Amino acid sequence: MELVNDKLVKKAIKGNKKAFEHLIKQHYEQIYRTAYLYVHNEEDALDVVQEATYQAYTSIDSLKEPGYFMTWLTRIIIRCAGQILKGRNKLVPLTEEVLSKLSETDLSGHDESIHLLQAIGQLKENYRTTILLFYYYDYSIKTISEVMVIPEGTVKTYLSRAKAILKESYKEEEEDKCHG
Repeated sequence: MELVNDKLVKKAIKGNKKAFEHLIKQHYEQIYRTAYLYVHNEEDALDVVQEATYQAYTSIDSLKEPGYFMTWLTRIIIRCAGQILKGRNKLVPLTEEVLSKLSETDLSGHDESIHLLQAIGQLKENYRTTILLFYYYDYSIKTISEVMVIPEGTVKTYLSRAKAILKESYKEEEEDKCHG
């Protein structure tokens, strides 16, 4: 699969429109899901996908290593999503509607999953990005470092701090349950 993917990427880098189109179709679900995790609504996620696809198409010749296509594209998606969020000038909280669409599994009745997603949604953007890339996409620390263009040590720090914040969030919820 990777060999076929690398061949498509190489063709796309050389200007083959069909190869680029096939790559986008092949990874569309992951592209859309990543955008949606950032902007939290369908319209903005579609805008992010469209803008990221355009930016990727116009700059694919800058991609040096075909094996890093998804890492490179993810970086573009995150940047485009960030621009939309800055345009709103606020972060949008995770709503019940977002939570129901977010996961492939049904989250209704899974209070812990819902609480976790809400807690992740409340994290600072850098922490949220590292948590999502590490746990949701199973990216390595090195890959996250490349996607976010930060040192690996910073990725580890963000992961550590984000996990501490999430742990504290769970402690507070448990205390509320015990006292309430």
